[in-house]
Order: sequence, then structure tokens, then C-alpha cells
Amino acid sequence: ARQRVFWLKQVIENQDGYRFFYRSNGARIDREQDLQLLYALTWFATESDVNREVNNGRGPVDFKVSRGSRDKSLVEFKLAKNTQLEKNLEKQLAIYEAANNTKKSLTVILFLSEDELLRVESILRRLKLTDDEDIILIDARNDNKPSGSKA
Repeated sequence: ARQRVFWLKQVIENQDGYRFFYRSNGARIDREQDLQLLYALTWFATESDVNREVNNGRGPVDFKVSRGSRDKSLVEFKLAKNTQLEKNLEKQLAIYEAANNTKKSLTVILFLSEDELLRVESILRRLKLTDDEDIILIDARNDNKPSGSKA
């Protein structure tokens, strides 16, 4: 699950995948379901069992990835603009982990502006999560990715 998240991050940040989140006129397309769909596309030809919106009690997690009952991970996607982000980071995955009998989970946060990044960093500091390797930020800004010939 972590490898696939990092592949998605690579494509969005370094291979023009960020363009998926913008219309031709520059208007943002920022829906969590679009990010989830992109992640689902990374699971082609896998031995893993990958399921979306699994609800084993207490609400649906975005993805549950497993290779049997002893090897399962949860992946939850969030947009940085989400008004409930701090509360979700504080409580949501722990509840989902208990419902799915696992202690392995990832939170992926997509941001589309410098202000959103600063907001996320502030929340992570307040919650003392700045060094949590299970929280992965993806930079989908369109203002910081110049062409190699212009960088």
C-alpha cells in the first residue's frame, strides 16, 4: 500500500500528474473521490486484495489492502482543505484500525496551494505528528513545477 502511495506521489509531483487536478482554465478540481480513483488505478496486476469503502463497523475506510488476515493495511485520503482534517487525523484511523483488526494504516493528504500546505503543517505540529511516516503529503500545486529548461 505504501509503495503504491509513493508511486502516485511521484506521478503527481514529478510527472505532471498534478494537472489532473486543474481544468484548462486553471480552475481547481479538488474532490477526494478523484484522488481515490487515481490510487485505485495503481493496483493493476497485484496479488493483494484491494477494496474501497470497506465498512467493518464505525464507518467506511477509503481502502483496505490485504494479503490475508495477518497482513492488512488501511489507506485514508484527505484533501488539505478538509475542514475536519484535524479531527480526522486525531481520531479517525484509530477507530477504523480497531474495526478492521489492524495497526497498519496510512493517511495521504493532497494539497493544491502553499496556504493549504501551511495549514496541514500547522495541524501536524499541534497534534505532534510531524515525524509520523504514516502521514504522506502530496504536492499537487501548479505554481511550483517549472519545466526543466526553465528551472
